[in-house]
Amino acid sequence: MLRTHGIKPLIAVIPNNLDQSQKFFSNDPEIWSHLKNLENFGWEICMHGNSHIYHTKYGGINPVHRRSEFAGVPFETQCEEIRKGFRKFLDKNIQPRIFAAPSHTFDDNTLLALKKETPIRIISDTIAFKPYLKDDFVFIPQQFSNVRKINLPGLFSFSYHPGVMDDSDFRRLEKFLELNASRFVSVRDLDFKNLKYKTFADSNYSFLYFHFRKIFR
Repeated sequence: MLRTHGIKPLIAVIPNNLDQSQKFFSNDPEIWSHLKNLENFGWEICMHGNSHIYHTKYGGINPVHRRSEFAGVPFETQCEEIRKGFRKFLDKNIQPRIFAAPSHTFDDNTLLALKKETPIRIISDTIAFKPYLKDDFVFIPQQFSNVRKINLPGLFSFSYHPGVMDDSDFRRLEKFLELNASRFVSVRDLDFKNLKYKTFADSNYSFLYFHFRKIFR
């Protein structure tokens, strides 16, 4: 579907998956070569944590959920997990540029661990209208779980989990792509030059997002 509409997505890959609920492709002996082919095709391979096992009930600096593989975990342990995950990618001839934490939850120590153990300096997460700089990282906001029309200026991303999608989810996505494919952009086409820190509008958007999330959770 994505190839048909010329869309090159970001794929969040768990390098050393231990989460039984996420083992959709873990037994495929060709999965890493398939991912490499997709990378060569222009799709972006992203490091999605390491094991996808939650160790805390802490939301960290992006509390979309109250569970985390990283937030609230000691710094040295985070370093070890990130080191293991990044090395797995390198062993498979893939060097991810982007990190996305499972359940969107991470803390300042996660960023420090990424600096120490990897060259990754792009985070796919947090709430804002457009990419911004913070603590030497580029943050690409991740605002929605499924497609919708947005009549606002900015860059908006949608997070899909294909393994748990049903037929209606795919039909809705395909219909949206048929009408809006030209509005999508790949990560590789984004210009990160001259980025600034999070604006006042972005900060307010983030505050309101988490405020109403608490109310309606």
